[in-house]
Amino acid sequence: MVESDGRQFDLACVFVVLVDWFPYALFFLHIFLRETEAGQGPSRFSSPASPVGGVPPAGSHRRAVAAPSPSVVLRNATVAKDSHRARSAIDVLVVGLTVGGAGALIFSIGSIWFILRRKSKNASRVDGDIFDGEFQNGMGPRKFSFVQIAKMTRNFKAEKLGGGGFGAVYKGYLRDLDTHVAVKRISKASKQGLKEYASEVKIINRLRHKNLVKLIGWCHEKGELILVYEFMANGSLDSHLFKGKSLLSWDVRFKTVQGLASALFYLHEQGDHCVLHRDIKTSNVMLDSGFNAKLGDFGLARLVCHAKGSQTTDLAGTMGYMAPECVSSGKASKEADVYSFGVVALEIACGRRSVEPKFEEAQVSLVEWVWDSYGSERLLGAADPKLRMHFDVKQMECLLMVGLWCVHPDQNSRPSIRQVIQALDFEAPLPDLPSTMPTLMYGAPIGCGIQASEPCFSTDPTTIPRD
Repeated sequence: MVESDGRQFDLACVFVVLVDWFPYALFFLHIFLRETEAGQGPSRFSSPASPVGGVPPAGSHRRAVAAPSPSVVLRNATVAKDSHRARSAIDVLVVGLTVGGAGALIFSIGSIWFILRRKSKNASRVDGDIFDGEFQNGMGPRKFSFVQIAKMTRNFKAEKLGGGGFGAVYKGYLRDLDTHVAVKRISKASKQGLKEYASEVKIINRLRHKNLVKLIGWCHEKGELILVYEFMANGSLDSHLFKGKSLLSWDVRFKTVQGLASALFYLHEQGDHCVLHRDIKTSNVMLDSGFNAKLGDFGLARLVCHAKGSQTTDLAGTMGYMAPECVSSGKASKEADVYSFGVVALEIACGRRSVEPKFEEAQVSLVEWVWDSYGSERLLGAADPKLRMHFDVKQMECLLMVGLWCVHPDQNSRPSIRQVIQALDFEAPLPDLPSTMPTLMYGAPIGCGIQASEPCFSTDPTTIPRD
């Protein structure tokens, strides 16, 4: 509907331009015809040898001029009458076409007004459709106008807090609440469209937890998709771990993991529906002024019933944090979220990204490198060297083991987020993991007992590698 309206609007604009210039074209045509006729006049009505006005030129010899014959006078009168009729016809044609052009111009302006009005109504209807019934209690996010958003961010010239393929995040100031906010302006070139935008607003509106970033408001106006979040003074977790913003102490790191686990437990177990986040990573973990962790960015999140706990959908997420079964089947599940959590836990403990292409081959993958360290009985060697051994050894070992448990290639061997919390609180024993990381194979060997389209796991290092 919107594309159709756009085409109608373009055609109407072209029509208006043509109609607008049409009277001018007729005017110049009229002048041209007049001038042409005026130029032909002398050849019709007088002879080139005839003096102007019948007065002979000075110094000319007087000679008798023969009176024109009656036939010549009659012919000249007839020609003059025909010329007058032609000019009258041209005048009538020009007036008629001018009046018609003016009418067409008025009609075109009315059509454009109607199309713009319908587009405005459609935009309002879209707002009503995607958020129908979500904010009737008045307790959820509020709707902002684009003018209000522009004032918050000084017309988007305020400090830029971050950016990426989705767009940019600006620091804003909300005067009526006397607080700073984070304004996420989604790029029109972003893959995050209206569906993801609406999903983020609707899902996060249902959520209330101290370890989740609070959504304050939203704006869908003039083709803009904008979200307004609470301001997180210490930015994203990845800016501290990988970009040198600050060196997080071990206490802050362990508290961050516990806070993230608490948020995930709330999403998976404590709401009316199970919320699958699908994009847990360090850049989506924010730190407030007290370095308390809060999970944000619910653009890819999905609601599923607790009994089902999974959903087959399009491939979505960030490589390096996605579970193997998500890559192969597109299946989103609690276990896939736990896998992503495990990768983040290992990043926090080791102080490096999940994938480091510049490292030597054995250390490119964080998961494989840490598992190899565990199998070689040098697990603490994977701890972040920037900490200079200033950490609780028992907590570090626990975090590394829990991380490996969560990233087990077999989703059925991963813990639930409840078990993760119990392990981090030392209320449950740590798992007994194989010394060699199980390898995911695409194709079942004889005796595996599953279909060839399903993954098979083995601890044999000589198994078929992934393509």
